[in-house]
Amino acid sequence: MKIYITAILLVAACGVISCSKGGGNNPSGGTGTGTTDTTTKVVWPSPAGDVVGKVTVGYQGWFACPGDGSPINLWWHWSTDWGKSPSPATQGIKSWPDVSDYTNIFPTAFANLGNGKPASLYSSYSEQTVMVQFSWMQQYGIDVAALQRFNPSGIEGPVRDSMAAKVRRAAEKYNRKFYIMYDVSGWTNMQSEIKADWTNKMKAYTQSSAYAMQNNKPVVCIWGFGFSDENHTWSADVCLDVIKWFKSQGCYVIGGVPTHWRDQTSDSRFGYMDVYKAFNMLSPWMVGRIGKVSESDNFLTQVNKPDLAFCKANGIDYQPCILPGDLQEHQRVHGDFMWRQFYNMTQLGCQGIYISMYDEYNEGNQIAKTAATAMDAPAGAGFVTLDEDGTACSADYYLRLTRDGGKMFKNQLTLTATRPTAPVE
Repeated sequence: MKIYITAILLVAACGVISCSKGGGNNPSGGTGTGTTDTTTKVVWPSPAGDVVGKVTVGYQGWFACPGDGSPINLWWHWSTDWGKSPSPATQGIKSWPDVSDYTNIFPTAFANLGNGKPASLYSSYSEQTVMVQFSWMQQYGIDVAALQRFNPSGIEGPVRDSMAAKVRRAAEKYNRKFYIMYDVSGWTNMQSEIKADWTNKMKAYTQSSAYAMQNNKPVVCIWGFGFSDENHTWSADVCLDVIKWFKSQGCYVIGGVPTHWRDQTSDSRFGYMDVYKAFNMLSPWMVGRIGKVSESDNFLTQVNKPDLAFCKANGIDYQPCILPGDLQEHQRVHGDFMWRQFYNMTQLGCQGIYISMYDEYNEGNQIAKTAATAMDAPAGAGFVTLDEDGTACSADYYLRLTRDGGKMFKNQLTLTATRPTAPVE
């Protein structure tokens, strides 16, 4: 459901904290400062590191196929019934991936592609798949992958453990950074189990040369604190305990928080401001909130600018989401929607950018290679392809768009509202 804000007042006492924009999209060049009282000095933003000044992608890595050798051995996330082959009746994805770069693919129950080739899908568990996807990150200038980690205590635990190891190897090979992003949605015993998981399993990954560091601390993200739905019901005290525990472990902690965290309305529970302020960086969720260029402009004025002012006043780094758009819902307008967000967030002067998402074919907001035309998707299945609005786009178009948007964000390209990326090279 799209959520709109009609009016937001920026509450910032200019006599107490500097209201001018500082840091910009070049965090290594100068540091803004402000004071919240006569004795406490807040330094903002953090200096450039592995997330500040960088482009991060959310990496699901959650697709499996029977026979791929994975512990789950099911059509994990490809099918609505993991025990049945993907087909029009069990379709678990909204967009069809381009699989031409993968050597290990698995036939489905879909009809052949429009070009006559079998309708096959990849497995994230395949080492070659992960290597290919991280090679794209290197090729298209994506700095960091936030590896999604859901409740590891259930059926998905063993395959998630294996994916962490595969991501480490791929990130090291292709000189990319990665960090663990805990999605705590629906995690019943989260408070104790997340600490045990970090201590016993994930902390070891911080020894990798590829593990993301910020302010000389390993980066961890916790996604889901403060959301107002029934999958995120922990008290503010529980959330604060977990954040403080990770900080006590020496971590730089990012919060994947509700869109309206600052007002504590709509998708945010009330009474969680101390939770939000405890994070080192905030990354408010945006999927489903905007779907048009004009809506990005409205959010810039009504949400992003006051969000950044609040973060500056409280010494918190700010990493807004950028969306390619839901392909199936015809939001992309051959890249103009995504580019406008890059332009707006670069103007804003945020500390980092988070792309939602890299390989999220289930929701149709992936930037990884996607079926370019009907010839590249299963015949008669109704998949919307990248040429949906009459403009031909190559399978890698949104990777190339991310590359160019990242360059603009880093001042390597001139700030421009006009998308420089050709849909087809």
